[in-house]
Formats: sequence, C-alpha cells, structure tokens
Amino acid sequence: MADKLAFDLVSPERLLLSEKVEMVVLPGEEGDLGVMAGHAPMISQIRQGAICVFEGGAVAQRLYVDGGFAEVTPERCTVIAEMAVPLEDVTVADVDREISDLRDDISIAPNDEVRAALELSLASAEAKRAVVAAPPY
Repeated sequence: MADKLAFDLVSPERLLLSEKVEMVVLPGEEGDLGVMAGHAPMISQIRQGAICVFEGGAVAQRLYVDGGFAEVTPERCTVIAEMAVPLEDVTVADVDREISDLRDDISIAPNDEVRAALELSLASAEAKRAVVAAPPY
C-alpha cells in the first residue's frame, strides 16, 4: 500500500477535513498542485477553485475554496482557506440565486464602499459557479 498524506483543510469557521489521503490537488496561484506523500516542502498561495481529494485513483471529495495558503511537508498538507465548502453541499441553482441576489444588491448599493464589497462577493460567487458546474478530473 502506498504511503498516505495527512491532509487538513481549515477555514475561519471550522476544521472541514482532517484525514489521510492518497493525493490532493490544490488550486495554487501558479496553477494546480498535485500533492502526495513525500512531496518537497513548500508554501503556496491558493486561488479560488476546487480542492480535489483522491482515493483509489479517483476523486473522492471536491471542496470549493475562496483563496488562502497551503503548507506542504513530505508527510502533511495543510490548507488554511479564507472560505471553504464541500461541493456536495452546493448546487448550480443555489449559486445562481446567490449571484442574482448579489447583482440586485449591487444595483441598489448605498455607496461605493458597499458596492465594492458586494462586487468582491459577486466575483467569488461567479468563481464558485464555474467550479460547481465543472466536472471533476
């Protein structure tokens, strides 16, 4: 049996995942990163996108992250995400409603500061929609 990698995914709200995995693919700032046991140590910024956890050579779990950082050692990968959610909990319809609501809120924003914050939320929701609609690896 191949060595497993300890993988932890933490968001400000909670620990979302902590388990031994075969491989994890992260949306790194410079491109997707495949991490397995024995990987060289590194720290990387994470962009908006999907984290894919592999078991048995196939994707076992997909999670959406809205940015953050990853620390990789030969034995462990820890992702500290700004926001993360299991994709099994999200539907395209849910995200479409979120996008529609944000667009409505932007149209009636009382000032530039509120509008800018809503536009950031809209960009995040649009990135999440692209991930939710995309097939796994």
